[in-house]
Amino acid sequence: MAAQKVALITAGTAGLGAQIARVLAPDFRLAINYANNTARANTLLEELHGIPNTTSSSTSQQQAPRFTLLRADVGDRPSVQKLIADTLTTFGRLDVVISNAGWTRVTNFANLEEGMLDADWDRCFLYNVKAHLWLMHAAKPHLEENEGAFVTTASIAGVKPSGSSLPYSVTKAATIHLTKALAVICSPKVTVNSVSPGLLLTDWGLSFGEQKIEAATQATKLKRLATVEDVADQVKVFATTRSITGQNAVIDAGTSL
Repeated sequence: MAAQKVALITAGTAGLGAQIARVLAPDFRLAINYANNTARANTLLEELHGIPNTTSSSTSQQQAPRFTLLRADVGDRPSVQKLIADTLTTFGRLDVVISNAGWTRVTNFANLEEGMLDADWDRCFLYNVKAHLWLMHAAKPHLEENEGAFVTTASIAGVKPSGSSLPYSVTKAATIHLTKALAVICSPKVTVNSVSPGLLLTDWGLSFGEQKIEAATQATKLKRLATVEDVADQVKVFATTRSITGQNAVIDAGTSL
């Protein structure tokens, strides 16, 4: 019997990452990366074990564990390489990578002076661009072996100049272009796509406050914000299709139109 496929999700224990884990859990064994919050990671792990597996119980026992938690800072290249190695040690294969980690520091996008801090640019490039590149480089031979998929999380801020900061917006645009470049480089064996959500009401999104959330809602054409469920469902499509590559799915209820 063929082994059940394996997906690695970075920043996978909260917000969008956690919802992606929930959506993939019935059909994939999961390596779930997190940075610091062990308690939150263990809470998600317990929840995931309550989601039925699509394979038979006997197969599930043969392929234990279904899920594993891997603590790593994806802004460190050796840690990224170890993350891939640890996934392979645990599961023996790798079929899908969801490169979901990112970073920003909230500033006034319209104020150029606030967008001039080198430390913000460096950290945004590290987590929003280089981390994705390092992850693909480490995962590529294993994804090629299984004709797998690589999915990055970008942002509407990378499509339309906007968002939490100038460095964030520019580096998320770079995420999208990197994704397209990797789709070319890693063809024909590996599909590479990105998702670009609008404002999501995760813990981070809720921190913007009621006034900004209402303004963001009114800026959409559908007068509703996209949800983590909407975005995670699109990620699953990219994780499982063999006919789409180099695409950026904008999930923003029409904000960028």
